[in-house]
Amino acid sequence: MPLDSSPLAGTAWHAVGAAAAALCYAPQRYLRKWSWQTYWLLQAAACWLVLPWVFAWITIPDLAAVLAEAPRDAMLKSYLLGATYGIGGIAFGVAIRYVGYSLTYALAISISSVLGTLLPPFLAGTLGQTLSSSAGTIVICGVLVGGGAMFVTGYAGFRRERETAGEAGAPPFNARIGLPLVILAGTFAAFFSLSLAAAAPIAAVAAKHGAGALQGNVMYIFSNNGAFTTTLLYAGWLATRARTWGEYARPAEGRSLAFNYFLAILTGFLWYFQFFFYGLGHVRMGRFDFSSWAIHMIILIIFSCGFGVLIGEWKRSRAATKLVLAVSIALLVGAIGLITWGNYLAAPRS
Repeated sequence: MPLDSSPLAGTAWHAVGAAAAALCYAPQRYLRKWSWQTYWLLQAAACWLVLPWVFAWITIPDLAAVLAEAPRDAMLKSYLLGATYGIGGIAFGVAIRYVGYSLTYALAISISSVLGTLLPPFLAGTLGQTLSSSAGTIVICGVLVGGGAMFVTGYAGFRRERETAGEAGAPPFNARIGLPLVILAGTFAAFFSLSLAAAAPIAAVAAKHGAGALQGNVMYIFSNNGAFTTTLLYAGWLATRARTWGEYARPAEGRSLAFNYFLAILTGFLWYFQFFFYGLGHVRMGRFDFSSWAIHMIILIIFSCGFGVLIGEWKRSRAATKLVLAVSIALLVGAIGLITWGNYLAAPRS
């Protein structure tokens, strides 16, 4: 049984992580004189290569012993699934440039939420058992409601882009390129959930060594390093083809080079912290801990929509479009309520 099983507390920790996730790509808007691959590779080095090792070393007692005892097949599976996720991460970052912040988040995360939540229990053969209980049925209904609500959010985003297309200051919009990238991003992003599920035996070893609620930090060594491998290959290829490696030493127009470094590294920290807190929430979700992925993704969408409103992405939208957005957010909140309630009903009573 997960530590201190408390779905309400778990949902709260997921909300903290989702807030970091909603903000993690915002610094990209303020870069100067850096190509996408220059920025993307540096932030990936922070969140997928360096920080997992740093936080595992800080928070996992006897890390060397844990890694020596952990199953090798779990390490390899987690790494390879993380590398597959890296494809989705790349597509996600590129899609934002073509269809905007809100629409990319809504559609990609909706696909990832449903697939990443239901695939692990389906592949483990436990989905039928989950549905056999009323609490499990409530959780699954919440996942499906959340996925549908995200599509409604995506529809609101699509309306917004159509309404503001061509206006001064409106971001470029290219659905022909952006939407396939979003679908690719959402599908492959679900593999991160599978990567974490594959690494569960490694976390179990860390728990035996006293890692407690921070046991999940050891999993990110393999899932995140796998994602970095894919990113290094793609972004490195782009940098070589475009000859942009020199941008790491080239002053940015109107700002110091250090500011671009700060923005990229800040992105990496925010991305990593979403899963640092994800781990704290996951160990508290109880019997249906697979629903952590859906809770995290749904709250992420709520916060990303709020961030989009704050930065003015919805300012020029019509009243009807804003109403669609409000309805989608209400559905998202309802989905969180269903999933948390189902987990609460399944939690053991003291």
